[in-house]
Amino acid sequence: MVYLKLSIACTILIILFSCSKKEPEVKNINKISQELEMTIAYNEGYEKLKINDTYNAAQKFLEAELLFPQSSWAPKSALMAAYSYYLQNYYSEALSNLNRYLKTYPKDRDISYAHYLIGICYYEMIEDEKRDIEPLLKAKEKFVIVVNDYPNTDFALDAKFKLDLIEDVLASKEMYLGRHYQKKNKWIAAINRYKNVVENYDQTIFVEEALHRLVEINYQIGLVEESKKYASLLGYNYQSSKWYKKSYKIFNKDYKEIIPNKKDKKGVIDKFKKLFD
Repeated sequence: MVYLKLSIACTILIILFSCSKKEPEVKNINKISQELEMTIAYNEGYEKLKINDTYNAAQKFLEAELLFPQSSWAPKSALMAAYSYYLQNYYSEALSNLNRYLKTYPKDRDISYAHYLIGICYYEMIEDEKRDIEPLLKAKEKFVIVVNDYPNTDFALDAKFKLDLIEDVLASKEMYLGRHYQKKNKWIAAINRYKNVVENYDQTIFVEEALHRLVEINYQIGLVEESKKYASLLGYNYQSSKWYKKSYKIFNKDYKEIIPNKKDKKGVIDKFKKLFD
């Protein structure tokens, strides 16, 4: 009986030892199999992307990510899926995958591109100054991150260019609202919109008109001195502008054009602040 127990014990030990040797081999085989499947799925996604089958390309890239999430190809697959969605104007799906990518792979080397592509998705959703302002602000937020945090990337220059365009759209929205309030004789609301353009969007093409509208409204409500100050600022910075000529015509013949001393010229916003100290 003792001999039988020892025999059984030895047999079990031999089996366990054999299993312990085979387990790493099985794991390695599974790993190789997963990696191969992931590579096949990724390449299929890439081929579909080349023939403009963007929806199925996205599905294949997501499949590749799921097959081997520990691989360095997983974050790349996630980005490619988001890019595929972006190409077919599925911005919600693209944004969902990009935000997931940022949470899942916060240290990935291509994270700057994710921020940039999020900005682009929101940028593509911008319609005009009459519509929702939220995509504008979200696009601006992401492009600022790219410019400030990743200034040496390929995307920083384009992000800076997009920021300039966004500033123009934001300024145009303020001007649209300002004109609307002005037509309704809501002077304070109109003045606040035009002031916002002068103070925060002084590098856009709308600052000249905003200054003229401030001349116009202040003169109309009897604040002639305020009106002259804005005319002075407009003349100082944009004397050849059609808006300055219109502002000049507002005053009577006795009004003399106010042109400040141009010594130590500064930006328009600095002049604006000094006028009201």
